Amino acid sequence: MNERHVALITAFHEALSHADFAAMERCYHPEVSFGDPIFQEVEGRERVMAMWRLLLGVRDRLHVTYGDVTADDFSGSAHRTARYTFAKTGREVVSEIDAQFRFDGDLIVRHHEEFDFKRWSKMALGRPAGLLFGWTPMWRKTIRDRALQELNQFRP
Repeated sequence: MNERHVALITAFHEALSHADFAAMERCYHPEVSFGDPIFQEVEGRERVMAMWRLLLGVRDRLHVTYGDVTADDFSGSAHRTARYTFAKTGREVVSEIDAQFRFDGDLIVRHHEEFDFKRWSKMALGRPAGLLFGWTPMWRKTIRDRALQELNQFRP
């Protein structure tokens, strides 16, 4: 167990829960990469932070809980529950997220998250769209393309 890296993951989640972008950014290496089922790969601290600003901007009343934080000298993990209202639809979402981290020194250089895309789609977008299409590759591509387009146009 590497206590410094456990503290780093904890600090990141505390900052996320308060939308403290400056504190989140301090946790990341300048060459950080981020991936999840929607934003498959985002490279560089500036772009990753733009993604977080965009994501937190489409969520109202975000409430984050986290736990199961573990870390060694090279990697770590945590589980997070994010509860929020998806602003585009006004729908309530409860997202269970498993996060993996890799470290370079005492900074996060790789951050990858997994969650159930179909479940998220049903909650965020509603039925029937999320239920009928949430599992299809074409639907996932549509959501990913829209998210990437929004990120490319986003100016904090």
